[in-house]
Amino acid sequence: MTRKLDALVIGAGVAGLYQLHQLRQEGLDVHGVEAGTDVGGTWYWNRYPGAKFDSESYIYQYLFDEKLYKDWTWSERFPGQPEIERWMHYVADRLDLRKDFTFGAKVTSARWNEDTGRWIVKTDTGETFDTRFLIGCTGMLSAPLTDRFPGQDTFKGTIVHTGRYPKEGIDLEGKRVGVIGIGATGIQVIQTIAPVVDSLTVFVRTPQYVLPMKNPKYGPAEAAAYKARWDELKTNLPVTFTGFEYDFEHAWADCTPEQRRKILEDTHADGSLKLWLASFGEMFFDEEVSEEISAFVREKMAARLKDPELIDILVPKPGDYGFGTHRVPLETNYLEVYRQEHVTAVPVRNNPIAAIVPEGVKLADGTVYELDVIIMAVGFDAGSGALTRIDITGRDGMTLRDEWSKDIRTTLGIQKHGFPNLFMTGAPLAPSAALCNMTTCLQQQTEWITDCIKAVRAAGATVIEPTAEAEDAWVAHHDETANATLISKTDSWYTGSNVAGKPRRVLSYTGGVGTYRKKCEEIAKNGYEGFAMSKTPEVEAAE
Repeated sequence: MTRKLDALVIGAGVAGLYQLHQLRQEGLDVHGVEAGTDVGGTWYWNRYPGAKFDSESYIYQYLFDEKLYKDWTWSERFPGQPEIERWMHYVADRLDLRKDFTFGAKVTSARWNEDTGRWIVKTDTGETFDTRFLIGCTGMLSAPLTDRFPGQDTFKGTIVHTGRYPKEGIDLEGKRVGVIGIGATGIQVIQTIAPVVDSLTVFVRTPQYVLPMKNPKYGPAEAAAYKARWDELKTNLPVTFTGFEYDFEHAWADCTPEQRRKILEDTHADGSLKLWLASFGEMFFDEEVSEEISAFVREKMAARLKDPELIDILVPKPGDYGFGTHRVPLETNYLEVYRQEHVTAVPVRNNPIAAIVPEGVKLADGTVYELDVIIMAVGFDAGSGALTRIDITGRDGMTLRDEWSKDIRTTLGIQKHGFPNLFMTGAPLAPSAALCNMTTCLQQQTEWITDCIKAVRAAGATVIEPTAEAEDAWVAHHDETANATLISKTDSWYTGSNVAGKPRRVLSYTGGVGTYRKKCEEIAKNGYEGFAMSKTPEVEAAE
């Protein structure tokens, strides 16, 4: 049986919940499909040990409803996954959203019907939806790279990707555990499980710049203080460069060396991402500034590690890449973990992992590290991966998978030419996890989508699609902005270089959250300039 809808939302995370709520408020017949068994999105799937916020809890929230915001109280500045998941459940319950979601179903295909101007969407549970509008709220980092090494299925122990960590957990006590990868996720895992395991072997390919986290608990006074800032946060978060409460306040050239050092010391001591996102914006553009700030962070890390061998393995070297051009992790005593006798850091940049064998991890030189558990913190096919894993076919048999295998292009990161009535959030060429507090960006994108759908309906149209010219213009603007940064010159998931064969492009918009918002608003005020609205043949015939 086929269910007919006005709109179908894929995903029940931060974007999907709010998108469904908005469209329902507008009176649309809207439904959601979620592969997980409950709401949560990234906070449903990422339940590995140590998973937590690195945006402050009081800004990682919805800002469309003051009472919804104030009726929830966080326990600390950077809460862990269980508390975040409870918050997502709170939102779903308060807005009564679960009744309009199908859980435990994965969208497998979506095909555009040119005659009807509608999408036919199928799931792996046998359901079919016939929908006017399709909105992919599938997440920036939600397509885990699970098959990274030959022989994974031969391992005699337990092997798991952090993005698919089991709900029931894994008993690590007294086990020989290996962790592959030391990005933000790997760091959280390593610092959390070290006290429990018998031995911990960390396979290090790319050293990371890290910042220490300060995570104070919140009592009634602290909660009252951040809730009192509701108006300030609602006003300011959407217009800052990164959607955080702080913004770049200093110009490098205007400061003396002593002033620069003080600003770096102060932002480093804040125990947040402030040094990255609110010290000196020139670090993203000027190689000399980048190196001076990078040297400062390397100095801080080396002072904690002390051991020259560990410093060599774990601290980036001058010329590797600049601080902030990769995702910057926050950590709690992560570096000190490596000074414990039962923890070993294994460098694999020049002696890479060749295979997973029944006993454990085998390196190129033949060395085998015997393990009971392997935790793979090896990342995601960012931005595009969640949507290309669905068979999405637009006009003239064009598939999104094929298009993005040649060149990753969108208009505003919200629509793609050739795929009418398909909207996206957290997608390539929009602000997203690379340089944005995700709730700030996702709220703005879903609100724009809702307003756009309202405009289409108000105009008596049934179809909206960006023109090829508008898409060319957006890609050119995006690239001009991105290519001016050092991010574009660095290999990381920011540029898709962690996935073999993926077209290289900075995946997130780097012009700033506030600037992006203004550009989106201008397009809407100008009657959705660059987006063509039309009626489908069957609607025209009926009229």
